[in-house]
Amino acid sequence: MIDPQYIRNFCIIAHIDHGKSTLADRFLEITGTVSAGKMQEQVLDDMDLERERGITIKSHPIRMSYRSQSGQEYQLHLIDTPGHVDFSYEVSRSLAACEGAILVVDAAQGIEAQTLTTIFLALENDLEIIPVLNKVDLPSARPDEIKQQISELLGIDTESIFSCSAKTGEGVQPILEEIITSFPPPDANRSKPLKALVFDSIFDSFRGAIPYVRVFEGEITKGQIIKFLSTGREFEIDEVGFFRMGRVPCSTLQAGEVGYVVASIKTISDIKTGDTITTKHNGTSEKITGYREVKPMVFSGIYPVDKADYEDLRSALDKLKLNDSSISYEPETSAALGFGFRAGFLGLLHMEIVQERLLREFNVDIITTVPNVQYEVHLKDGELLCIDSPANYPSLKEVDYICEPISKVQIITPTDFVGAIMKLCDDKRGKLTNMEYLETTRVCLNYQIPLAELIIDFFDKLKSCSKGYASMDYELSEYNRDDLIKLDILINGEPVDAFSAIIHKKNSYYYGQMITSKLKELIPRQQFDVAIQAAIGTKVIARTTVKAYRKDVTAKCYGGDISRKRKLLEKQKEGKKRMKQVGNIEIPQEAFLAILSRE
Repeated sequence: MIDPQYIRNFCIIAHIDHGKSTLADRFLEITGTVSAGKMQEQVLDDMDLERERGITIKSHPIRMSYRSQSGQEYQLHLIDTPGHVDFSYEVSRSLAACEGAILVVDAAQGIEAQTLTTIFLALENDLEIIPVLNKVDLPSARPDEIKQQISELLGIDTESIFSCSAKTGEGVQPILEEIITSFPPPDANRSKPLKALVFDSIFDSFRGAIPYVRVFEGEITKGQIIKFLSTGREFEIDEVGFFRMGRVPCSTLQAGEVGYVVASIKTISDIKTGDTITTKHNGTSEKITGYREVKPMVFSGIYPVDKADYEDLRSALDKLKLNDSSISYEPETSAALGFGFRAGFLGLLHMEIVQERLLREFNVDIITTVPNVQYEVHLKDGELLCIDSPANYPSLKEVDYICEPISKVQIITPTDFVGAIMKLCDDKRGKLTNMEYLETTRVCLNYQIPLAELIIDFFDKLKSCSKGYASMDYELSEYNRDDLIKLDILINGEPVDAFSAIIHKKNSYYYGQMITSKLKELIPRQQFDVAIQAAIGTKVIARTTVKAYRKDVTAKCYGGDISRKRKLLEKQKEGKKRMKQVGNIEIPQEAFLAILSRE
């Protein structure tokens, strides 16, 4: 049993690709947690996807033993955090389990948008911060300039900022010593009833769902009956333990320590990130603050390319949900694409990761429809509907007004690209709320932009117009009323649900023209004219026509009276009119793929 004053719980926070996982690798090497033979880059990232993209998707806690220069043995718990804005709630729960945070900033790139957001999260949780300048060995590094940025942001002296190269290990040892001196030990009362925070969880095929916990008060031991305060579910503990490179069982986890609990929990949905665990008998009734239900922000249809793979897709989603409780999905049917699912995601990166994992881990080829957001539709009778698909939109006569989700967007960019970025934000219906110069060459723009405008191609266009230098971060702020309408696409007078969209009225004409022109190229010609229309309710705002094939019925008439030719042409005209009344249009699969898929 270790005295709580010799325990340090901390995390590393940084923007994507600033060297968070590499610094964690050096800590594991120096403390001897991982032997040299087993060492590899990004050792805490076990997914191939994490290694390829250089991001942390799933956090990995680990316990390290470190003997300080004074000779005292310390127990260090590194609680790794995901690095992307989509997982900001998970990051906030990981931060709540710590007393300190190491802020890593790239010496070549400086402070980025996501770094700012995570710093504010850390400060909200009253964490002690150690600023570290990484990648100082790069030829493009600007250490003095970046140190000045950090100094102004945190209000500290530049001398107190550590410089290191996580890749080579230079300057990493002093950071470990600083962790001992700067970060406070946990405030741990072991005589009180059990109170532990669930900051993450994982699903094991043999042991069930396993919560990762930080114990604040009391202790967890094998055989206890525990209770989750938000769900009221109760389980008996089969095993407790802590983290090295794998899970290491131990007899007890005491206040101040970080570990895991195995309790035959069947599904991961029984465990809520941010929940409080206590004992069934004589437990605490006081929840750890900050818990909230995670709600999806972006919705998209997922359909198998081959309709015979529907059951395989269902099975793949079920298995994926075991490891990622933030995915939500329900069956959906489309006239165009057959049977599939309507899935909800935390954000765009989360959506991309899920799609990539379905393909790699379960070998299911999928079509994804254009992502949507959730709208609040207020009806004239006072009822409120939340809809995430245009197919569920009520009749135009019933609707009073619509509210759409607005996101607070923070963009950090070199001053050269401010004009282009402001034009992009204006095109996306953005409103500038604040503009602040971080230094003479870098500026921070704060905008309010509708989430629907943000999720399609905003990030790609931002990177294009800033030559890759701008970084962005966003969070959902509120729902605002706006002039939104449902745009229907009609083919030969029949609406096609799959092509409908909820869109701002001022963009409806452009969108209608674009879709009708695209469909004109994709729908094959028939023996009669095919009208393709974009309509708001009964008002048509755009139209194109696929012209009919025309058989030359007058070819056999050579010479003779004109009335004979006219008679044949009139007969053909009547036949085409009759054919149009009974003729159905077969819209080819390629047309749906071209319009509906995100590409």
